[in-house]
Amino acid sequence: MNILIVKLSAIGDVIHTLPSLASLRRCYPQAHITWVVEEAASDLLMDHPLLDRVLISRRKRWIRDLKQGRHRGAVLREITGFVRSLRDRPYDLVIDFHGLLKSALFVLLSRGKRKLGYDSLQEGSGLFFNEKIPEDMTKHAVERYLDFPRHLGCDTAKPEFPIGLRETHFKRMQALLAEKKIDIGRGFVGVSPVAYWETKLWDEAKFAALCDLIVTELGMPVVFTGESPEGVIARIRSLMQAPSASVAGETTLRELAALYKTASVLLTTDSGPMHLAAAVGTPVVALFGPTSPERTGPYGDRHIVIRHGLPCSPCFRKSCDSLECMKTISVDEVFQAAKERLDNRG
Repeated sequence: MNILIVKLSAIGDVIHTLPSLASLRRCYPQAHITWVVEEAASDLLMDHPLLDRVLISRRKRWIRDLKQGRHRGAVLREITGFVRSLRDRPYDLVIDFHGLLKSALFVLLSRGKRKLGYDSLQEGSGLFFNEKIPEDMTKHAVERYLDFPRHLGCDTAKPEFPIGLRETHFKRMQALLAEKKIDIGRGFVGVSPVAYWETKLWDEAKFAALCDLIVTELGMPVVFTGESPEGVIARIRSLMQAPSASVAGETTLRELAALYKTASVLLTTDSGPMHLAAAVGTPVVALFGPTSPERTGPYGDRHIVIRHGLPCSPCFRKSCDSLECMKTISVDEVFQAAKERLDNRG
């Protein structure tokens, strides 16, 4: 049996689909399973023990280069090669976990026999499937995606988040922390203050004050993580009085997963790193404003979500004049939540 999974992005969404992969592998142990993913989240799936093949779509780069007139011949050859690879197996089952036009096009291109997706007209995606299930947006994303293996009669009782971590990932993180002279003998607190949406960000001065308290009051080192060492993280660290370290921009996704697995707790905005930490079993203290933790919060029962239930939230807006939902979160309540998680380690 040949199965194709289509879940392109983002990091959190790919992580949320891992329990469905595990369920499908248990259900079809002899199947050849391929996953189509975009570049940004692809490292999570490389050398994966439950996958036979990963096909990486470089769609964003292809579109950018074609629009700018760069390397058109090479880009067109690359696209042709990708489609050829997509079609080189006769897929018995194709599952679109994404539910958008861009993912439905991959379903169409795959020429799979059984094309399974959500019964949704979002961007017209539902028109591409010959088998559909309802999409219940009141569920957490993990449970919503598990509706696909449930529909297929697979066991979904114990969601797992398999990530292909290797010893080299842990050794790389140990070496990086040692290079930055971080003593992790008593553990450390990870801090991920970055988010793509402006409305998900917490005040930088508050993050600095929080981290100062963790270092001075709890005696725990803090390690910042993120996609880039510039911007938000640099400004927060400049506002701190206590020492800190940053590995921002210095890790792959799986190295970051290894780092989080050794962290005592992660303090974070609603972001991909939040889901990565939860997936490897690290307690999370997550700050929520415009989004819904019921739908996309850290999955599991070891986490604390701090969210003030304002009448306007969740609004799912990427811009806002007041940002009141995040502004009302205090340093003390986040500190107390972090202390609670640290006191209940083990």
